[in-house]
Amino acid sequence: MRWALIRVSLAVTVMVVLAFAVPLGLVVKELARDRAFADAERQAAQIRPALAITTDREQLERAVASSQAGGDGRMAVHVPGNGSTRQGAGADSREVHGTHEAYDIGRRRADPRDVETARRGRSAVTSVPGGYALLQPTALSTGEFAVVEVYVPHRSVGNGVTTSWVILAGVGLGLVAGSLATADRLGLRLVRPAERLAKAAAELGEGKLGVRVREGGPAELRAAAVAFNSMADKIVQLLSHERELAADLSHRLRTPLTVLRLNAASLGEGPAAEQTRAAVAQLEREVDQLICAAREQGERTERPSLGCDACEVIRDRMDFWSALAEDEGRAVRLAGVDATVRVPVARPELVAALDSMLGNVFRHTPEGTAFAVDVHHSEDAVIVLVSDAGPGIADPDAALRRGHGDGGPGSTGLGLDIVRRVAESTGGDVRIGRSVLGGTEVRVWLSLGGGGKPRRRERRRRIRRSGAGRETGGRRDS
Repeated sequence: MRWALIRVSLAVTVMVVLAFAVPLGLVVKELARDRAFADAERQAAQIRPALAITTDREQLERAVASSQAGGDGRMAVHVPGNGSTRQGAGADSREVHGTHEAYDIGRRRADPRDVETARRGRSAVTSVPGGYALLQPTALSTGEFAVVEVYVPHRSVGNGVTTSWVILAGVGLGLVAGSLATADRLGLRLVRPAERLAKAAAELGEGKLGVRVREGGPAELRAAAVAFNSMADKIVQLLSHERELAADLSHRLRTPLTVLRLNAASLGEGPAAEQTRAAVAQLEREVDQLICAAREQGERTERPSLGCDACEVIRDRMDFWSALAEDEGRAVRLAGVDATVRVPVARPELVAALDSMLGNVFRHTPEGTAFAVDVHHSEDAVIVLVSDAGPGIADPDAALRRGHGDGGPGSTGLGLDIVRRVAESTGGDVRIGRSVLGGTEVRVWLSLGGGGKPRRRERRRRIRRSGAGRETGGRRDS
């Protein structure tokens, strides 16, 4: 917008300057020409008294030499022949009748035909080499006309024109520069509020709900800023209501959980009873964390994540799921969790992602189906592979879309979406393929750098290197 205003102002100012400067330049040129020829007429008029008195050549030569144009060699007098002359002045003057030949005083520059035309009593301006010649007829005492020729060079006609044009050009450039500066200032007043509004919209899209726009600029942009601030306030209110609703709904689970805990306490002793009580306790903790998280003010994206040890979290969750796998006769393999590998994911989120993947194994595969969890890590990423020997997933793309799931009983279509969002929060991704066990392999890529997604070929090479020697690794995607 700013540059558009500057371009429009430049075009308009240039047109206005040209509309005034070009006619003014032509007027200046015409005035200089008129001034030069007016001066030539004044020089020619100085010889008229001498021609009216006498046609004596010597006297006329002295009169011509005494003038400014004659002294500069720019004046000539063309006297016709066959006339009478008057000598003397006043009472002592007398006419001497006779004939004499025509003669010229000074250098002739004009064409003889133009001179003869001027003898008829009509002044004229004719072009000559190097300039112009003013031909001024002057009546003699004999009734004939002598012609006074005054040479006007080109430099006299254009005297001062170049300087005037330079001044006009300078004034025009000054007007253009001033117009551009004014347009830039006006454009800045329009652009800055628009830039603030665009920046605030981008920050709001990134999850910074506290951003607001300072009202300023034209009335339209001020109205847009007011509307944006109102929209941001409304979004904060809606999210707050949504969190309250999630907390309320989660709190309603406390009643059936209390009944379930009491029933589990009455089961007595035994491995099954202990596992049931542990599961109920874990479920209560998850509900409590959900309530606390739902009531927190502010967005998670605005708080720095401290991360967690991925291997420690996997070992802890595998201890829980291994007991259930033993009851169902499932063979379990766990590899690559001996080291300490910190990932930029909060512990509750990683626990939820692992429980979603392992829970899918127990819900969607028959009892006795083996599964494996393998962890591979490098300097910039951690790969978690969950493989099983079940029937597999018919449509992996649909399984990753929120709300689709696999269509099986008890499926809400949110489990793998939770895993995907956890991986993408680090700059990684999730892929589903066939495992060497014959079933499904869910591969979770967690980036340690927090940047964009690595290139697909680089991910494949790293998986091949990290999966070398793995006994239960999944089949590579093509």
